[in-house]
Amino acid sequence: MSDRDLKIPDQRHPEKAHRPDNAQPKKPSWIRVKAPGGQGYADTHKIMREHNLTTVCEEAGCPNVGECWSQGHATMMIMGEICTRGCTFCNVATGRPDALDVFEPGRVADAVKKLGLNHVVITSVDRDDVEDGGAEHFAQTIRAVRRQSPETTIEILTPDFLKCTPDALEIVVRAKPDVFNHNLETVPGLYPEVRPGARYFHSLRLLQRVKEMDPSMFTKSGIMVGLGEDRQAVLQVMDDMRAADIDFLTIGQYLQPTPKHHAVDRFVTPDEFASYEKAAFGKGFLMVSATPLTRSSYHAGDDFARLRAARQAKLGLA
Repeated sequence: MSDRDLKIPDQRHPEKAHRPDNAQPKKPSWIRVKAPGGQGYADTHKIMREHNLTTVCEEAGCPNVGECWSQGHATMMIMGEICTRGCTFCNVATGRPDALDVFEPGRVADAVKKLGLNHVVITSVDRDDVEDGGAEHFAQTIRAVRRQSPETTIEILTPDFLKCTPDALEIVVRAKPDVFNHNLETVPGLYPEVRPGARYFHSLRLLQRVKEMDPSMFTKSGIMVGLGEDRQAVLQVMDDMRAADIDFLTIGQYLQPTPKHHAVDRFVTPDEFASYEKAAFGKGFLMVSATPLTRSSYHAGDDFARLRAARQAKLGLA
């Protein structure tokens, strides 16, 4: 990897270098965020660097990094910083990753303890080069965090394990994360151009299988809007998710990382997001987060508490 500089877009995304530039429309007022800074942000940054950890907050260029890191909330990204897929919306580098680091689960657990997290989100790149897609690495990371921080609730955001045997998913579920998240990302009609390496119904079935294996585990999935979908297609995705018994839905605005990435079709208004949220609760989701700046792990700890309370209320235990 030494001959690549991942800070240079063409080297970060070699599969996109030949694509024509897509104009990036001016962001509306409701999308603007403050630049990161402050002591809390600096402390989180220091802990991440000391433990040689990658975060999706940085790699994906998340707009909420300033707010989350100032509160010590960072989403760990395991299994390296290079992904074997080349989704057109994503800013994570693409290519041939390095070997898995056997010491990484311990470093993640140390950082979670040092940050004093009540709730941690652990995600990863896709590792189609590894036989189990990194399932065992996920399980080891979950177990390491449990050992060091038994009170911390653990949310994982996994790849789709598309090219693995079915037992890969079982390995992860057996490690008992509190929330199993896998994002559908967009409506099925846009998969060929937005998630070319993935399959909509495989991702949906993955989440359904989690529930079949462990009905007590919370499942979560998210989509982006503003990629060219229409409202009817979004409502259909909600129905598909509910048929798969998914508990928690996130919907956020797609933001284009570079001119080579998928174009922003439009900026969805806050009123439309509120309307999506209302529709989703009406379809039976226990928890919904739908705002322009919603991301999978944004406010995940607070949302988990509300998710648990919603289930208890539904079961008449509240």
